[in-house]
Amino acid sequence: MNKSDVDSFERLSGQLAGVYEEISLLSKKAPNDAVNKFKLKFINQLITDSNDFLSNKYRPFDDFSSFEEDDIPQNSDVIFIVSQYLKCFEKLKADNVSWKHHSWCWSVKGNEGDGVDESGLVYIKTTQPKKLIG
Repeated sequence: MNKSDVDSFERLSGQLAGVYEEISLLSKKAPNDAVNKFKLKFINQLITDSNDFLSNKYRPFDDFSSFEEDDIPQNSDVIFIVSQYLKCFEKLKADNVSWKHHSWCWSVKGNEGDGVDESGLVYIKTTQPKKLIG
């Protein structure tokens, strides 16, 4: 990973968390209601971007690329899928952060002038992964 990947990770995982929170509220009231097409367009774009970022190693489902626009999903379907993506983002994070300098840090490849360590890495502070998985 590099600095740009960390930025992409933060943006995508943050947007997914936001979608999860918003659709969770709707799902609690009406889990079987359909997601409207406006929201679905943005959810699908976010999932497509997440699939590209996560690559095959971290994608939650090999055969899922987005929701069908002709077969509108229910709120509970979106929650199920987005929660799987959030877990995969956490796995990627757990695999790429470490405890350095008294805090959790991304260990990323540095560029010239970044003040890299002897391994050529730069450490970017972050939060502790929710679950460290082997």
